[in-house]
Amino acid sequence: ESRIEQVATDKSAPVVVYCAGGARSVFGTRALQDLGYTDVASMDGGFNAWKTAALPWSKPATLTQDQRRRYSRHFLLPEVGEAGQQKLLNTKVLLIGAGGLGSPAALYLAAAGIGTLGLVDDDIVDDSNLQRQVAHTTDRIGMPKVESAKAAIEALNPDVKVVPYQTRLDKENILDIFADYDIILDGTDNFSTRYLINDACVLLGKPNVHGSIFRFEGQTTVFNPPDGPCYRCIFPDPPPPDLAPNCAEGGVLGVLPGTIGLLQSTEVLKLALGIGTPLTGRLLMYDALEEEFRELILDRDPACPMCGEHGPMNL
Repeated sequence: ESRIEQVATDKSAPVVVYCAGGARSVFGTRALQDLGYTDVASMDGGFNAWKTAALPWSKPATLTQDQRRRYSRHFLLPEVGEAGQQKLLNTKVLLIGAGGLGSPAALYLAAAGIGTLGLVDDDIVDDSNLQRQVAHTTDRIGMPKVESAKAAIEALNPDVKVVPYQTRLDKENILDIFADYDIILDGTDNFSTRYLINDACVLLGKPNVHGSIFRFEGQTTVFNPPDGPCYRCIFPDPPPPDLAPNCAEGGVLGVLPGTIGLLQSTEVLKLALGIGTPLTGRLLMYDALEEEFRELILDRDPACPMCGEHGPMNL
């Protein structure tokens, strides 16, 4: 009785009172009627009868004391709080690539409490990776990257379920792998896979948090039509191979993947929480030598073969 008028301000709205067996709720019903509530009922048999009848029910998720300590800084943010942290723990993110971009993204998403992280990579850890791929260590050279990253994530945060896919994405497996995830993070370094990722995300309606790096420059955006363009809107055709070298051919500053990977992680958290303004329709470009950010506005292409008026998204 002490709190009902703060919760149910309309005293003519229907109210159902229940307890375990249906006895105390009868007295609760009378108390509400005395307060002026006109449409109050006691649930006969209470919650026990509800369960016995096999009617649907769920137990609200609660955080453990260990989780409350681990995520305490999130609780201080009104935009996150306990409810937001529970959203993160319920979110499933798939990282394509466990290398330069995938390594920092995986570690920070795990630290933030993303509940399920899928890792797709068919490569093994090489000593040349260790200059920038911070999820891996010298003693794991020769280990599959997905297993090495899994070990790093689980050591950082046991709350996180890690699902490794030691495979290369192709048109035969991509839709099945993507189907179980809420957000896709693209950390690949070749154009054919980027187009494949884009097309699968468009078909399944998954947001694609894209990032790329080369030498001293990087960029990131969120492809999430119809709210913004897809990858094919911006890059209808891949450039010639001689104009698109990867890091193995052109080199990369070791810390650059960390900058871009963390920007991608930030976008993932914003999307999962539904806060802020995502980089949908905006390309954020970073120049490490000049320590300069620039932003380009990206528009959808009505003639895009994937998300355009006549693409499969609109059929």
